[in-house]
Amino acid sequence: MGNPKDQTGDHRTRWLGSLINLPRRTKRWLMVAADVAMLPLALWTAFALRLAEPLPEALINAWWLFPLLPVVGVFIFARLGLYRAVVRFMGIRAVWSVATGVVLLAGFLWAAAAIGRLDDFPRLVPVAFALLAFIYVGGSRFLVRSWYQNVNELRRHAEPVLVYGAGAAGMQLAAGLGTTGQFRIVAFIDDNPALQGQAINGIRVHPPQMIGTLMHQYGIRRILLAVPSASRSARKAILERLEPYPLHVQSVPSMEAVVSGQARLDQLEDIDVADLLGRDPVPPQPDLLQCSIVDRRVMVTGAGGSIGSELCRRILRQGPAELVLFERNEFALYRIEHEMQALRAELGLDCPIHAVLGSVTLPRRVESVLARHRIQTLYHAAAYKHVPIVEENAVEGVRNNVLGTRVLADAAIAAGVERFILISTDKAVRPTNVMGASKRLAEMILQDRAAGTPATVFSMVRFGNVLGSSGSVVPLFHRQIREGGPVTVTHPEITRYFMSIPEAAELVIQAGTMAGGGEVFVLDMGEPVRIQDLARRMIRLHGRQVRDDNGDPPDGVAIQFTGLRPGEKLYEELLIGDNVESTRHPRIMQAREDRAPADALSEALAALERADQAMDAAATRARLREIVPEYRPAG
Repeated sequence: MGNPKDQTGDHRTRWLGSLINLPRRTKRWLMVAADVAMLPLALWTAFALRLAEPLPEALINAWWLFPLLPVVGVFIFARLGLYRAVVRFMGIRAVWSVATGVVLLAGFLWAAAAIGRLDDFPRLVPVAFALLAFIYVGGSRFLVRSWYQNVNELRRHAEPVLVYGAGAAGMQLAAGLGTTGQFRIVAFIDDNPALQGQAINGIRVHPPQMIGTLMHQYGIRRILLAVPSASRSARKAILERLEPYPLHVQSVPSMEAVVSGQARLDQLEDIDVADLLGRDPVPPQPDLLQCSIVDRRVMVTGAGGSIGSELCRRILRQGPAELVLFERNEFALYRIEHEMQALRAELGLDCPIHAVLGSVTLPRRVESVLARHRIQTLYHAAAYKHVPIVEENAVEGVRNNVLGTRVLADAAIAAGVERFILISTDKAVRPTNVMGASKRLAEMILQDRAAGTPATVFSMVRFGNVLGSSGSVVPLFHRQIREGGPVTVTHPEITRYFMSIPEAAELVIQAGTMAGGGEVFVLDMGEPVRIQDLARRMIRLHGRQVRDDNGDPPDGVAIQFTGLRPGEKLYEELLIGDNVESTRHPRIMQAREDRAPADALSEALAALERADQAMDAAATRARLREIVPEYRPAG
């Protein structure tokens, strides 16, 4: 927690900054309002000091002077040009204007007292009034000027930054940051030639070619992206343009996040790695998105995980009849249920939401939940997915990923579930680790059940890494760069496919709708990314340089190669063979892959159950090699 005094000072600075940024017309009316309050105050103080009473009889007899005095005073000050003066530039001329004005008002008081026959009006009250009014009116202006100079001094010590984007978001960002004292915006950068050369709130707009010049002229080390509505490909082009400069690139949140209230426009974020990939998502096909969800009872296993929670968000927005969140982790379940309840209220839905604690490996629990809620569509996202951890805990990994999938599939058939969609992984293709082999075996179980149970449509959706998931390298790289490095990469040549979580969840829902039974759908992940290149780009976009093997530059961030982890592959694949077909969605392909003979599969699952009961990891791995012919354990 911060120091309360520091927080109070920061709030005061923001308030004063907001006052300074008000339009000139508003500031003039504020000065008028201040004078209207201060002139009667000065007159009352003069009476009270002269007669040593707070409400002397002479003051009560002269009550009509109090409403009349501000009217005359504002007129005189306006004629003297006091309201045209810029307070922060007030000098001796403004002092003389205030002095002249209060002297004229003192004369007005003498004349008014004489004309109004105020016999008990003290003759020294106008003199005292003039002195007090000079202090109140003039002093208030010099106090504001002093405050402004204080804020301006803070701004001079603020970090100079550039803002990329001179549109509405850029202007709102400038207004929001201008009151904090943390940043001082020295220039806008914009690609639009029509804006270049113009000034927005006194800040000039420059073309991108001027970034280098401005950077050296002002000592800039940070640039803020204010293009929240730009397409992903456009943002990628901007980042590629900025990458050669030693600038820390941050951005404002997306307009979707701002409109939904999840973020403020002046809330800066580190660059979204999805922008580095630069692939614009394909708009969803409404019928595919809605068909399996609208007015249907839907359940998501692993609802608190990265993919499971995003599936829940997308499902709820389609208006299901009921949503069941199935999760074994209590805190994850609490978090996603709290979020879903808030989202339901925001959308104005009356869809019941049920938070269910449980494991897919417990048949009685699963059967009870499916039957009680009469589930129609089931998304199975519950899985152990961290490769090294599952490699070290093979028995637990297979129990959850393989035996849990069998329990859930058989319970779904018994409960009359109409659609069952398994979330699979690219690591299931020619696996070199237990996690990948267990997910491939889970696919084979559903292929087997699909062949014998046409009433329940089973399908699998296979894709690679999702950005921002619990096991993603991206948050790790951000943290390592902020801490000064080193950034750890397992191998110089390791590559991975990446996709954003929202895009993956949308495609999973659409693929599940297209299923006829037993299909393996493969999502188009784009081109694979070399992790070393991703790390280098992230370092540069944090305004740092990559330190080479000789230790240059000394303040750079080093990349350290740690070696492949147990079971880890250099390259991931999405298809076992070449037998792939397109679908009606451009980002979803359909693979035709062989399924295991039913007898061999049943025997292998029984053997895995025995290995599980004996807690025999060696037997577990041996059975996986037998039933998954493509499984080639690393090492």
